[in-house]
Amino acid sequence: MDLAKEALFFDAWTKAEDVATKMLVYLNELRLQRGVLIHVYGRSIAKVTSVEVIKVHRYAKLITGEDLTVEETYPVLAAIARLDLSPCRLDLGKLTFKYKRSGVASVDDFLRSELGSVITGSKLVLAKPQDLVLYGFGRIGRLLARILIDKVGKGDKIRPRAIVVRKSGKDDLEKRAALLRYDSIHGKFSGTIEIDEEENAIIANGNMMRLIDSANPEDIDYTQFGISDAILVDNTGKLSDRAGLSRHLSAKGIKKVILSAPGKGDVPNIVYGINNNTIDPNEGVLSAASCTTNAIAPVLKVVHDKYGIVSGHIESVHSYTNDQNLIDNFHKKPRRGRAAALNMVITSTGAAGAVSKVLPELKGKMTGNAIRVPTPNVSLAILKLTLQNPTNKEEINEYFRGIALNSALQNQIDFVNSREIASSDIIGSRHAGVVDGDATLVNEADPRNVVLYVWYDNEYGYTCQLMRVIQQMAGIDLPDLPVY
Repeated sequence: MDLAKEALFFDAWTKAEDVATKMLVYLNELRLQRGVLIHVYGRSIAKVTSVEVIKVHRYAKLITGEDLTVEETYPVLAAIARLDLSPCRLDLGKLTFKYKRSGVASVDDFLRSELGSVITGSKLVLAKPQDLVLYGFGRIGRLLARILIDKVGKGDKIRPRAIVVRKSGKDDLEKRAALLRYDSIHGKFSGTIEIDEEENAIIANGNMMRLIDSANPEDIDYTQFGISDAILVDNTGKLSDRAGLSRHLSAKGIKKVILSAPGKGDVPNIVYGINNNTIDPNEGVLSAASCTTNAIAPVLKVVHDKYGIVSGHIESVHSYTNDQNLIDNFHKKPRRGRAAALNMVITSTGAAGAVSKVLPELKGKMTGNAIRVPTPNVSLAILKLTLQNPTNKEEINEYFRGIALNSALQNQIDFVNSREIASSDIIGSRHAGVVDGDATLVNEADPRNVVLYVWYDNEYGYTCQLMRVIQQMAGIDLPDLPVY
């Protein structure tokens, strides 16, 4: 028994916790006063505890293969706090990594060079905050509310102003607030939630969101609530074509509509990071596509860019949703009527066809199917691909590691290489998809045949992608540094 080693581990932990606690002061000041958001290899450390700061640092090893400690990043964070920065997103892990290898003696000199483009003084993100309306308050609507409130900052970005629902009873307001406060999958709301019965409103961390009861989208006058030029997010899924979604544009106070589900007909389906550059500023109606399309399109794009995809099949192993029955009952779609928590159910998915809309170069090359399984959240896309150019497991995994660390898709594609990862470990992932490197398969006899496993939080990860589209529609474009 080595008691000295035991003491060594404990001392290391207490020192790390002390440093992480000091970091919280800088993190909160940067976020609240200057609108500077800090990440560590894509993982936010805003509004977290000291222990969570340490955990995020430890997670970095799964991506980079190297240890990252708070003792290494603390001096860099302190130096960042000394700069007169404008609103931006900074990756503390990447900055520390670059600084250690830069050969620059002074961290202040290094950061002045690296962050010169944002050392321009504090300023507002938007001259006028963007009003937002949630039409529907189900799984995606409530998660979007949480993200919006988390990102509200100084109030110069996007403000959630109203929630449109169908009133079902006298306790409706209290029940809606409770569903926002408690979530069986994503945990309790981070902050305080109150209700104002006189205003028929939920107040979450000081943000008042009025509940509006209406059966017809075009009948609502949002301006009477002080809402103007708002972006409306339709979370109901009941209106999915241009004619239906355009009904929202007839309501006073609404200027843009985005659907949190696949759009039909000529409604543009947008996967952020893939085709968001095609958004027409004059377009009034958009869709954020599906969770599965968001998860697989970025992965398929980078594979096609490097290796070329001849053909492939997508199998989505998808958690059950509210569309399915809790116990056996009638359902308009085949098999989905069977008890969701008791059965694996083979069903269809439009993901393969949807991918060809955002990646036209893959049109006709992909097939797809889905299996609904008895888990409440986090899904897995299995991509069986035939490539033009051969590869091996080590090479393609290293390629994905690089994409996750330094690429234009680093916020969409995450990479993990652990033999112990399971679906519940992906809950809360902000990425569209997480490539499981340990599970990657390459056929040795024909190394053009590859199988990739991509996890995705079909609720939270998708909502983060939706939020990115909303931010672009609102004109929010925070610099993301260091440049990949």
